[in-house]
Amino acid sequence: MRSIAIATAAICLSQVVGGASAAEDRYRLEKTDNGYVRMDTQTGAMSLCEERSGQLVCKLAADERDAYQDQIEQLQNSLKALEDRVSALEKGRIAMPPPGLPSEEEFEKGMGYMERFFRRFMGIVKDFENEETKPEQNQQAQPNKT
Repeated sequence: MRSIAIATAAICLSQVVGGASAAEDRYRLEKTDNGYVRMDTQTGAMSLCEERSGQLVCKLAADERDAYQDQIEQLQNSLKALEDRVSALEKGRIAMPPPGLPSEEEFEKGMGYMERFFRRFMGIVKDFENEETKPEQNQQAQPNKT
């Protein structure tokens, strides 16, 4: 039992050391006149660091912080707009009547449109037929002049 506890502790300790090594490799510190600059090697983000009371205190660079805040505000505005849109769509869906057959009035209105369309279309067809027969009559009535 004691050997299992020692083996478990050794495995946990090796994982902690391995994880700390990966974290150490992720950030790179460079000394400057005012303190340090910490760069995240995975994302490229830079932080300004100062030594205070024996500890290293890091803050995001001002322009990165502003960009970060701007992005947060933009995402919050987008989220609000989407929530408002979903809410409006949900309200509209409830207020709409269920789909079904049109009422008698709607049916008659649609039939009226179709009847007018068909009558106009047939009028255009008759006009084309009349234009085709007229040139033949005009050619027969006039003699060939050379």
